[in-house]
Amino acid sequence: MKLAINGGSAIRLANFPKWPYYDESEEKALLRSLHQGHWWRNQGEENNFFEQEFGQYHNGYAVTVTSGTVALELALLASGIKPGDEVIVPAFTFISTSMAVQRIGAIPIAIDVLKSTYCIDPNLIEKNITSRTKAIIPVHMAGHLCDMNNIIKIANKHGIFIVQDAAHAHGACGEKGKKIGDWGTLACFSFHNLKLMTAGEGGVVLCPTKKLRDLVFLYSNCGRHAKDKEYQHTIIATNARLSEFSAAVLRTQLKRLKEQTHIRERNAESLKELLKTLPEVTLQEYDTKIVTFHPHYMFMFTLNQRVAYIDRNYFVACLFAEGIPAFRAYKAIYHIDNYWLPPCTTRHKQNFIDFCPVTEYISNRGVWIHHRALLGNYDDTLDIFRAIKKVISALKY
Repeated sequence: MKLAINGGSAIRLANFPKWPYYDESEEKALLRSLHQGHWWRNQGEENNFFEQEFGQYHNGYAVTVTSGTVALELALLASGIKPGDEVIVPAFTFISTSMAVQRIGAIPIAIDVLKSTYCIDPNLIEKNITSRTKAIIPVHMAGHLCDMNNIIKIANKHGIFIVQDAAHAHGACGEKGKKIGDWGTLACFSFHNLKLMTAGEGGVVLCPTKKLRDLVFLYSNCGRHAKDKEYQHTIIATNARLSEFSAAVLRTQLKRLKEQTHIRERNAESLKELLKTLPEVTLQEYDTKIVTFHPHYMFMFTLNQRVAYIDRNYFVACLFAEGIPAFRAYKAIYHIDNYWLPPCTTRHKQNFIDFCPVTEYISNRGVWIHHRALLGNYDDTLDIFRAIKKVISALKY
């Protein structure tokens, strides 16, 4: 069968469900925020309501900010991380995880991830703790929760902070339905255009206590309390306030999150069963002891050694031509230029390459499919499988 990239007929001619998804609810929300007459968060009500609703949904105290990257920066500042401190991060993650550390003057130390879930390997955390280590940022990769119980034990033993990077994990639940706020740490979410709920941009810092929430708010509001009228700026901070329009949209997006997650879980399970028939593909595992409600921001897999001759980047281009919203996996962060801009580690790059074999493999052989492709029906899911099978078969010859 001729590939679409070479002029053949594409497997998928119809569009997958649109993303961002919106309907008249977002329109009404925007008009509501417009007509309230206060578009600034410190005078309007949309941010306040959204923070309450998002916090209740995830069991914490929320502060809205301008992006997930900024959320990480403010969470680290609120944790007392200072210039020169070291923060352990997974080597396989989007660059914002490490860049946020550098933005506040600290040094990100990359460690390898688990071959099964692509999340940070708890067994490697303790081996990389030094006298300068002050925090860990576990990333819930593609929506799969990290092994938070073990990570918390290690952090408590060494007296270091945890900031969860939950940019992919809106609504995710762990054992016995445990939500991200139930681990008692700071956690950061993103509302970028591709994320599980979105206003184009935006973010949230989820806090375990109101006291910590108030501190994060200060960092986001030029060091100023919400009701201040006397220009009392108490800490060195920034302006990371989210607009009322964005908050209004996010309130509507949050209402759909649970239903959409159920749809993605159902279709992801179908796709996994289909792809298990292809020996050339190795799936990101779903550890049901750690995650019980998986939002599937990405559906991830690697092209394994059976098809080592297939160029991963060309494979992704072929899938895209077949109508599948496919992307190559993230680069290892130590292969990205700005990881080596000051402040940065003095460890040699080869050290990371040698000690992060799983990250090297996923970064070079990994593929992910955007979550909107899992919001359709079984026939839509079947098209994803058919496209992957078609491309693998065609590239064998």
